[in-house]
Amino acid sequence: MPTAQPFPSTVEALLSDGTTATIRPLGPADREAAYDLHAVRMSDESRRQRFFGASRLAPQLAADRLCAPPRPGFLALGAWVDRELVGAADYETVCGRPDTAEIALAVADEWQRHGVATLLLEHLLHAAREQGVLAIEADTLAGNRAVHKVFTDLGLRVHRHLDHGEIRVQVPLDERDEHYRSAVEERGRSADVASLVPLLRPRSVAVVGASRRPGSVGRTVLEKIRQGGFKGELWAVNPYAERIGGEPAYPGLSELPGTPDLAVLAVPPGVVSSAAEECGQAGVRALVVLTSGLSGADAQQLLHSCRRHSMRLVGPNCLGIAVTNDAVRLDAEFGAAWPLPGTAGVAVQSGGVGIALLERLTWLGIGVSDFVSLGDKYDVSGNDLLQWWESDGRTNLALLHLESFGNPRAFSRTARRVTRKIPVLTVDAGRSAAGRRGAASHTAAAATSTVTRQALFSQAGITATRGIGELVETAALLHAQPLPTARSSVAVVSNAGGVGILAADACVDYGLTLPELPAHLAIDLVDLLPPGATAANPVDTTAAVGPDELRSCLDLLERSRSVEALLVCLVPTALTTSPEQDPLRALRDSPGRRRIPVVAVLLGQEVPVQYLDCADGARIPIYADPQSAARALAHARDRAAWLAEPPGAEPALTDCDPEAAKDLVARFLDAHPDGGWLNPSLTADLLGCYSLPLTTSVWAPDEHGMVLAARSMRQLGHEGKIALKAYWPGQVHKSDVGAVYLGPGDDASVRSTFRDFENRFGERLAGVVVQPMAAPGTELFAGIVQDQVFGPLTVFGLGGTATDLLDDRTARLTPLTENDLHTMTTELRCAPLLFGYHGHPAVDLTAVQDLLARLSRLADDVPQLAEADLNPVIATPDALLCVDARVRLEPRHPFDPYLRRLRRPVED
Repeated sequence: MPTAQPFPSTVEALLSDGTTATIRPLGPADREAAYDLHAVRMSDESRRQRFFGASRLAPQLAADRLCAPPRPGFLALGAWVDRELVGAADYETVCGRPDTAEIALAVADEWQRHGVATLLLEHLLHAAREQGVLAIEADTLAGNRAVHKVFTDLGLRVHRHLDHGEIRVQVPLDERDEHYRSAVEERGRSADVASLVPLLRPRSVAVVGASRRPGSVGRTVLEKIRQGGFKGELWAVNPYAERIGGEPAYPGLSELPGTPDLAVLAVPPGVVSSAAEECGQAGVRALVVLTSGLSGADAQQLLHSCRRHSMRLVGPNCLGIAVTNDAVRLDAEFGAAWPLPGTAGVAVQSGGVGIALLERLTWLGIGVSDFVSLGDKYDVSGNDLLQWWESDGRTNLALLHLESFGNPRAFSRTARRVTRKIPVLTVDAGRSAAGRRGAASHTAAAATSTVTRQALFSQAGITATRGIGELVETAALLHAQPLPTARSSVAVVSNAGGVGILAADACVDYGLTLPELPAHLAIDLVDLLPPGATAANPVDTTAAVGPDELRSCLDLLERSRSVEALLVCLVPTALTTSPEQDPLRALRDSPGRRRIPVVAVLLGQEVPVQYLDCADGARIPIYADPQSAARALAHARDRAAWLAEPPGAEPALTDCDPEAAKDLVARFLDAHPDGGWLNPSLTADLLGCYSLPLTTSVWAPDEHGMVLAARSMRQLGHEGKIALKAYWPGQVHKSDVGAVYLGPGDDASVRSTFRDFENRFGERLAGVVVQPMAAPGTELFAGIVQDQVFGPLTVFGLGGTATDLLDDRTARLTPLTENDLHTMTTELRCAPLLFGYHGHPAVDLTAVQDLLARLSRLADDVPQLAEADLNPVIATPDALLCVDARVRLEPRHPFDPYLRRLRRPVED
């Protein structure tokens, strides 16, 4: 029988109209609210549909049942909006069938068709599945269309059986059903976008704390909103001023002539929470809090007011927001630059970064659709804004600066979808080696903060840059030019041979290729260029090249289809001082919209990148140095390669027993509440639940057992040498302390080895693992590490003693898709060893990918898996064998990254 269901005290999530609902278990203190829900807030018809009749006692009985003390196999959840119970749902396991549960739903009439039932059901099913429930059942009336729609739209397979006017609904709970995940995701996206409308498409704005003092934050924001031509109503709120800047001011929100959609708070830290509560009571639906320095209590109260009153929150400690949509035209931020209207969405955590980025974009001429300074990011996050830009029909480029991630897996899933439509660029902020220093094992050492972020960006198709300059330079290319193909072949054309060589070197540095041009093409190029020109790639046009000749050269290269990008390097010379001979004319007067991307380098240019406006209205980015141009092309190449791969699915796996694994983990943590390393026997059992390829191992607690184990190896046909590995709890690297013996398996050698272990390790020695010697092959390592923020990460690389020496490894967040598996086994520097190198045979790559997939599934199924280290894994052409494995468990409550919930940023 399942135990009483653990459930977070409160979970906040968005209903379909953007209203914030609080989901929490019902208890005895909620009985009056539950009775009121059924007796007062549901009509006679709703009660008939719910209870199959019109019994007067039904509301009382329902309240008693829902609000009874916790009991095994039962859970009741309530949905609350502003302290009002608007819906309830419960499950109870069926007697004799603990893997099946009966469910019931009730929603107040005025809250029907707001997504209350669906949201409750999602959380109820998640809780039931965690308690081992595999299917739910419900009896409904045939005419209850509303509840049937809830089940139909859920995204899971629904079976219905009609019997005498009642319909028995049965729903299997497949936690890995991609259709269900996508349905939940779409509901979340739709609700998220609805909740952001008051923030990013407000019809009225109040600046609370607008000051009479020029230069203050509140006064500056108020004036920027006015001068920016905001299309809606704008009000200043200040209890100590009648007029500000010649316009009337109001003492409080209750005195305003209307209810603002959005309030911008520029008040002292100690006033923020009370101002937010006043906004919520007045009906405001979104806040931008510019104030910094909030205390912990004020921060909690601010967030509480926003959640209670269904207000979305940007900040605190932020620069503000700007919306350039012509129907809005809101500039509510205090940066120096005025964002140009355009199609680039910008979200930053750092106000300083936001100011710098806006200034560079404005100078370059890239317009912004929405600018949001996230600040301390209590609520609205990069994930929210990606979903908004995905849906707004205007944004075609997203630029992000994120210092933290509240729910990286939800962000990754959203970004994977959004990056299929628009480029998403980010600054990889906070790179540090500090995360590696305290790591205990190979896998943990590999999982630095940089590795985890890079894994997130790679899987999601996000273009990660190393600074604001690189971000803007890459955006300039992606915003104005087409993508190359994944072949990444480039033709470098230069009017100075030395600069062409530097550009060629830069291209190679970033993984681009410069193919030798076909002979016929080279001849044609030399014929149209000045004497002395060469066309081997790089193409040296000589300094005497004129604009017409250069344009013809570029046209010929494009038409030839021999390359997929053009990099034009120009050096001002005395021969090009007249406007007629300016080589930039070749780019300015020719079509800027080509089949392939064109970028230019102009040595001596004072700015890192600028646009050249072409005759057809297109723009070509011009860089100050070849490195920047090549790097931007490489980012464009990577995006093209990512888009060329179809979205991957999780591989189908057989021979996995997650229930047995969960039972083993539960038993271990019952005996070791603080967690710890599994002994070799339990490690083999856990990995065996997922059919991971472990070598034959025998656990020997003493000398006699070790001798018998070695004899059994010989009897089983394992001739020659054996491996003896001393073990004790907490052991990390066996070879570093001499805890491994490789040699003959005769009785004398085995006894001598045990005594040596005993002498050197003393009372620490808990036993010895006896294994046959593995056949030679390529040594690899694979592992899992549980990141506190990012969740489980699968790490793979070259194994054995080379693991730390060569640092050749790759990582991906679970769950791994088929694309992830392919990429992980091909992007290592040692990848040629896997495919066959210098006469060495290729390894069984299918088996390698299968091992990584099974590790990923194990990590997803068992969140208590803190760390797993399989090293070395011996790969041969015919098989894969893990000869050493270590696993550490720690108590951890399951977290479903796809379950709809608002983040708790104060805890991040």
